[in-house]
Amino acid sequence: MDFAVRVRGLKTVMGGAVIHDGLDLEARRGEVLGVVGASGAGKSVLLRTVVGLNRPAAGRIEILGQDTGQLDTEGWRRLRMRFGVLFQDGALFSSLTVGENIQVPMNEFMHLPVALRDEMTAVKLDLAGLPPDAGVKYPSELSGGMRKRAGLARALAVDPELLFLDEPTAGLDPIGAAEFDSLIRSLQRSLGLTVFLVTHDLDSLVAVCDRIAVLVDKRVIEGTLDELLANQHPWIQNYFRGPRGRAAIRR
Repeated sequence: MDFAVRVRGLKTVMGGAVIHDGLDLEARRGEVLGVVGASGAGKSVLLRTVVGLNRPAAGRIEILGQDTGQLDTEGWRRLRMRFGVLFQDGALFSSLTVGENIQVPMNEFMHLPVALRDEMTAVKLDLAGLPPDAGVKYPSELSGGMRKRAGLARALAVDPELLFLDEPTAGLDPIGAAEFDSLIRSLQRSLGLTVFLVTHDLDSLVAVCDRIAVLVDKRVIEGTLDELLANQHPWIQNYFRGPRGRAAIRR
């Protein structure tokens, strides 16, 4: 089977506390994998570790067939061109316009002529569902939902194969969250993306994800929604069979 992300025996330690211990995880090419867990389970830490922002204490991480622990600076640079990341707060540069934010990875990796760069920026704005005039605005001039879309446009800037999304619907109202879910699924299908989606949103899991990875006991239990509903782990049962879980599944 072809994996976009494969993690084996991961151990992460933050501030002396063990967050993950012996964690295994697989994201298959072309799927949307949702990653969920209790507050403090280390969902965002896992994402940041996989993309190379945190150093693991032990274990092996492969992205698109590359063992990240064996990559030098140039190897990481080439790999980084193949995936995009949307952080929970958008992580946009406040001193740059939205268009200039989108062009940051283009400038880092592609060195395009100005006219082509501007044309690609317009395409990314459209893909993220933003109007053309959003490109000349600063992040502070956008709503929370538009900032999320601007961060998504930047994550798509260099035509990645793989998207990492950290709580993309956090802070959005139900309508905005549903629209963002639909956008993610539409982009995944039309662009052939693999999506690694960290979320706490039950509606997103049901609407968007092909499989789900649940962080419990410092490890991961993976499966389809039906498989997880059959799993007897107490946290999984409480999460998916509680009132909110039942409501999301019914919808």
